[in-house]
Amino acid sequence: MPMSAPQKTVATTLGVVAVMATLGFAASPLYNYFCRVTGFGGVTQEADAASDVVLDRMIKVRFDATTDPGMPWEFKPVQREMTLRIGETGLAFYEAHNPTDRVVAGTASYNVFPYDAGGFFTKIDCFCFTEQVLQPGETVQMPVTFYVDPSMVEDRDAKHVQTITLGYTFYETDLPEQQAQLATGKANDIN
Repeated sequence: MPMSAPQKTVATTLGVVAVMATLGFAASPLYNYFCRVTGFGGVTQEADAASDVVLDRMIKVRFDATTDPGMPWEFKPVQREMTLRIGETGLAFYEAHNPTDRVVAGTASYNVFPYDAGGFFTKIDCFCFTEQVLQPGETVQMPVTFYVDPSMVEDRDAKHVQTITLGYTFYETDLPEQQAQLATGKANDIN
């Protein structure tokens, strides 16, 4: 039996809603993948080893640090900027302090500005790869090892970049034992 006009309208509307919901859920993972592959939006690259090419051209790297409003840590770069050759491995430190009387866990998100340089800023090792846990009153220095990919000088948009800013924002996360309790359904009194 053929559908009536109102039934077709309802079926079409439900189909559109289903497609939009599916695209909505897929958008974030696809966008994150796109940014990691292309460096779009200031997302950096990762490498297992240093660059095998070092150019004579110098580049200035600035370091920035912020915390989410709910994160009680004090967080700052130890050194505000450094100048190094493109392709040369750099080592920078960030300092985090937990001024509270409780254990606080945090995860850092990062970006690079200008965005054109994101795909060429390559991290070898970084505190942002794992969750950080600070005891009450604890202060730590956290390293990031990086280089600027020499292929940047051949990129139409990035070749004119003279200064790159690496920024991190720390967010409070559940402590590992709280995450385990939540995963097993045994959480009783989690703050």
